[in-house]
Amino acid sequence: MNTNKNHLTQIQRARRGFTLLEILIAVAIVGMLVGLAVTNTDKILGQSQEGVAKLFVNESLKTSLVRYRIDLGDYPSTDEGIKALITAPEGKADRWRGPYMDAKGGNLPVDPWGQAYQYRYPGTRNTESFDLFSTGRDKAADTPDDIGNW
Repeated sequence: MNTNKNHLTQIQRARRGFTLLEILIAVAIVGMLVGLAVTNTDKILGQSQEGVAKLFVNESLKTSLVRYRIDLGDYPSTDEGIKALITAPEGKADRWRGPYMDAKGGNLPVDPWGQAYQYRYPGTRNTESFDLFSTGRDKAADTPDDIGNW
C-alpha cells in the first residue's frame, strides 16, 4: 500500500502546473529580451546599410568603371562623373559601348540613405585612381563615416 501512495504522490506532482512566481519570472525574462532587441534594432539595421553601400562601392560600381576604362582608355573625369556609365559623354560616343550599368529611367544609383554616390577622378584619397564613396549616415562628404573604395 505504501508503494501505491508514493506512486499516487508522484503522479500528482507531475500534473502540478506552473506557480504564479514561475510564470512572472518567465514573462520578465521574455520582456528583457524583447527590450534588448528593440533597442539594438537601429544598430543592426545601420550595419546592414553600411554593408550594402560598401558592397556597391567596391563591387558593382567599381566593375562598371573598369569596363568603361577598358573601352575608352581612361576613367570618366570628375565632371563626367558616374553619369558617364549610363550615357555617353560628349565627344566619346564613338568609343563608348555602354550603358555600363543598369539604371532604371536613366537615374543614377543612390546609397541606402538616399544620397547620390560621390565620384572623383583623379581621386584625392586614391591619387593613382578614382575615389568612389557614399557620404554615409551623416550625408556629408569627407567625414569619418564615408564609405569608400579606400
